[in-house]
Amino acid sequence: MDDRAQLAAERLRAVTESIARTAREEGRDPASVTLIAVSKTFTAEAIEPVLAAGHRVFGENRVQEAKTKWPALKELYRDVELHLIGPLQSNKAHDAVMLFDVIHSLDRPSLAEALKREMDKTGRRPRLFVQVNTGEEAQKSGVAPGEADAFIAQCRDVWNLPVVGLMCIPPADEPPSPHFALLAKIASRNGLSDLSMGMSADFEQAVMLGATHVRVGSAIFGARH
Repeated sequence: MDDRAQLAAERLRAVTESIARTAREEGRDPASVTLIAVSKTFTAEAIEPVLAAGHRVFGENRVQEAKTKWPALKELYRDVELHLIGPLQSNKAHDAVMLFDVIHSLDRPSLAEALKREMDKTGRRPRLFVQVNTGEEAQKSGVAPGEADAFIAQCRDVWNLPVVGLMCIPPADEPPSPHFALLAKIASRNGLSDLSMGMSADFEQAVMLGATHVRVGSAIFGARH
């Protein structure tokens, strides 16, 4: 194993151990938290050591980028679970449904309709997270907290979509914990079990507040260029 591969494997182990330790301190089963290794902007060559270390759950931000590297990697590692964690354009719904196992960025009726069409057409039904814009930031995707209940109900009752949880990205200049707590509250009252929250800088706080999926990139792969 070369130095870069060894470093990636060591970082992966450190993050995994930190998640497990935090979960146990909160009285949770470490297995209840899924680590999504966020491989956006990293090449297949950079991803290989993390796959070789046994990790199988990865996240990408863009459909087009994922299409360039993951089909070949999935041929080699057929048990990979691929998550789309970035914004999704409705015209990319077909590719997203075909390539990804989980989509974290359902945030508007037009996308819900596009995903339903593609799921009905292809027979594939990736699990879905509704993205909530907990900070109500104008530049950020996501449903406003006050509109989340109605949108979740629509996704279930009108479009019959497999919504399993909620996702958020807290404002960069605010403490993340209140946003994680708000997301957990919205999920609870809507009977949703999964919470996608927490990144490299704050995943431990997210686990403390109930995260079932944490999205960690740079703490595993190193700095992005």
